[in-house]
Amino acid sequence: MTAIAKKRIISRNARHTRIRKTVIGTPECPRLAVRRSLANMVAQIIDDKNNKSLVQVSTTSKEFQSKYGEMTKTEQSKQLGALVAELAKSKGIESVVFDRGGYIYHGRVQALAEGARENGLQF
Repeated sequence: MTAIAKKRIISRNARHTRIRKTVIGTPECPRLAVRRSLANMVAQIIDDKNNKSLVQVSTTSKEFQSKYGEMTKTEQSKQLGALVAELAKSKGIESVVFDRGGYIYHGRVQALAEGARENGLQF
């Protein structure tokens, strides 16, 4: 790993730590956390007070890949946001706080957020 890559990871972790000081999920308004890699994304709805994961979806699942595997990564992210919103609504979750995980609100992270908002999740 190059020095530039290490600095990028350290900077993202510092941003995420700074964000997590204020973004806390409660049972009434849980936290929608996003994790991004070069190829895939994971969205998870978390209740931080009870330390429980309420909903988790990923682009690596077989069901997701069978439906949306041919799309671009940004389009997949938007579909992932829609899927997490549907699962959240089925669990009775209407609003969340968005935790972008230290990533810039742009591209795939933004597409995931827009997909979730379009399908009725409020944040």
